[in-house]
Formats: sequence, structure tokens, C-alpha cells
Amino acid sequence: MMLKKRIIPCLDVNNGRTVKGINFIDLRDAGDPVELGEAYAKKGADELVYLDISATNENRSTFTELVRSIARHVDIPFTVGGGISTVEDVKPLLEAGADKVSVNSAAVKNPGLIDKLVNAFGSQCIVVAIDARYTGDRWIVHTHGGSKPTDKELFSWAAEVESRGAGEILFTSMDHDGTKKGFAVEALNRLSQEVGIPVIASGGAGEIEHFTEVFTKTPVTAALAASIFHFGEIEIGTLKKELSNKGIAVRL
Repeated sequence: MMLKKRIIPCLDVNNGRTVKGINFIDLRDAGDPVELGEAYAKKGADELVYLDISATNENRSTFTELVRSIARHVDIPFTVGGGISTVEDVKPLLEAGADKVSVNSAAVKNPGLIDKLVNAFGSQCIVVAIDARYTGDRWIVHTHGGSKPTDKELFSWAAEVESRGAGEILFTSMDHDGTKKGFAVEALNRLSQEVGIPVIASGGAGEIEHFTEVFTKTPVTAALAASIFHFGEIEIGTLKKELSNKGIAVRL
């Protein structure tokens, strides 16, 4: 039985609204996160990712309320992230109805957080998001919404993330994010061959061909996109039919 590839819309939430930028900046409004999520579920999305991009500056409880509302209206699995740095941050989000949580900056700063979260909630709940930029001859991991370079390198950090028990890796190429010129296929191919946990491709989707390419040239299990879905450039149903026609296993 071939594992079906997943299509995942990503919704960046800022002050209760969905927003989208290019290379992590220049944000514009893309609509109500609950309504958008509900529409994507009806159109055939396999999962959703909600990232609270203003989490560190805002009151966390606001986002928990939003998660509760999403859970009431959306009938597919969804992951939430943004500003999560402790076990205590995660419990209310899962109790509000999220299926998984995503951690990024806090895990880079304190890798032991991954172990703690896995011990508390199980691997299947913990996604580690990695934002990296190709610098010189290496993929350098960045934190704080892609604004701060670190001393970590993509492939060694991904191996550590897996060894600490994370269930999934969400890799965003910052060089490709919002450009609509295609995913970072070479890096994704290497990454998903080097780790034994599912890898979600993120950053660069602009046309159906980019999804075809990432699914045929790499073993990634899912592809994530934002603006092309938010602004109606690609319909999820059309995308999945095209992928299926090309022999890529998707849930229709």
C-alpha cells in the first residue's frame, strides 16, 4: 500500500487574521483563519498548519480560543505552532482540539524541549519546524521567524531532532519562501533520505508542476503552501486530480 502524499495549506495568523508575506516579510491580509480552514477542508486539504506569528508579542490565551474555534469548524487534522517554548504551552492547545504542535526557535535554543514534549504528549503530536537559508555552501538554520541565523546546520540538526523523538519535520527553505519558483528539491531529497521520519516540504510552491516535481524527485510525504491557496491561484481539488493523473498517490 503506497502512502498517500498530503497537501497542507499553511495559515500564518497575526492578530487573529490570516496573513502572507514574501521571504518572511511584507505581510498582507488573506482572510479569516477559521473560514479559510473550513473551506480548505471541504476542498480536499489533508491537513492544516496554523502558525501564530505574533505569539511572542501577544497573549497566548487569544490563540487558544482561536484553536478551539478551528476545532469546532474543521474536520481534518491540524497542527498549531508559534511561540511554544514549554510543556505548559502545549497542553491547552491540544485540549482545545489541535492534533499536533510545531516547535521551532525554542527547540533550537533548548533541544531538550523536544524530549520533554515527546515524553509528555508522544512523538505523533510533535512536529519540529526548521527554517534554513543556503549560505555559502551550507544550509544554516534560522530562528525568530527566519530573522536570526544560528550555528546549527540543517542536516545535522534534523538528525538530532529525529534522535530526540520528534514525529515529523517541517522544512522551509527561506530562499524559496513566497517566491513561487519551486521547492528546494535537492535539499529536500537529501533531508528526507537522511532522516527516517516524515518530512513536509515548505517554501516556493507557485504552480502544480512544483508539487509534481517535489513528489517525484524526493521522498517527502507532504507539501505545504500558503499564498497560492489563499489567493485562489491553485484549487486543491484541481491540484490533487493533476497529481493523481501523473501517478502520484493522493487522497481524492
